[in-house]
Amino acid sequence: MAARPRSVAGWILRRPETLTDPEQLQLKNISANCPEIAALTRHVRSFATMLSERQGEQLPDWLDAVRQDDPPSLHTLATGLERDRDAVIAGLTLPWNSGIVEGHVNRIKMLKRQMFGRAGFALLRKRVLMS
Repeated sequence: MAARPRSVAGWILRRPETLTDPEQLQLKNISANCPEIAALTRHVRSFATMLSERQGEQLPDWLDAVRQDDPPSLHTLATGLERDRDAVIAGLTLPWNSGIVEGHVNRIKMLKRQMFGRAGFALLRKRVLMS
């Protein structure tokens, strides 16, 4: 039975140790018959390792490898990461994030939505400051 494209994409995105033996065998066969899939799998898994192990210093090497193989599916991602390289490296390396700030922004937007059409800016300001 032929593997569906969505299944193959799922196998590429999942950790290799979580794949069943038949899935691993099918992915191995597909990669052997299609070098583009093999390269894509290698790049996706190395990027996932960078994310999970906070290895931002490896991003330039990863971008060079992607540019060298030039897989069309990763071309847009690599271009976007390259555009904001310093911020991406910091995000992949540093332990800090903007989660708290984003939470406050989300809370303020929720208050604004609740009060839409009901009151002016003065009441909204009071509600934001009181909550």
